[in-house]
Amino acid sequence: MSVTEWAEEKEAAAASPARSLGPSDVSPDEGVVEDLPLIDEKAVEQLTEGLISHYLPDLQRSKSALQELTQNQVVLLETLEQEISKFKECNSILDINALFSEAKHYHNKLVNIRNEMMMLHEKTSKLKKRALKLQQKRQKEELDREQQREKELEREKQLTAKPARRT
Repeated sequence: MSVTEWAEEKEAAAASPARSLGPSDVSPDEGVVEDLPLIDEKAVEQLTEGLISHYLPDLQRSKSALQELTQNQVVLLETLEQEISKFKECNSILDINALFSEAKHYHNKLVNIRNEMMMLHEKTSKLKKRALKLQQKRQKEELDREQQREKELEREKQLTAKPARRT
């Protein structure tokens, strides 16, 4: 607000009629206005300008200081927002790290399961081979027993007394 604007507001306020006093309103200064000597308008204007010129530089400095403070607050808020977003990123990175460590843990479990399955496959293969060998051995033993029986039967037949042929 410039000096002239401020002075114009003051004059407008002085020119506007004050609240009209009713019959029940009694002012303690009633009748004092007539006792005061008339004040020169030029003197009032000069005093007003002097007062304004005395305080206006301080007020303008205060205004610029407040503007600078407001700008600094805006910069500080933006910096704070950036820092908050960095912390959020750090938290998300920690979450990602936790997921990676969990994935590594489950990968290790899968590798162990695969190794166990390979070991079980080898054992079953060996057991199948052993079972096949045992089956072949039993079949051979059975075949040998059968052949032995046949030989014994044949031998018994040969040993059995035969009636002599009569000629």
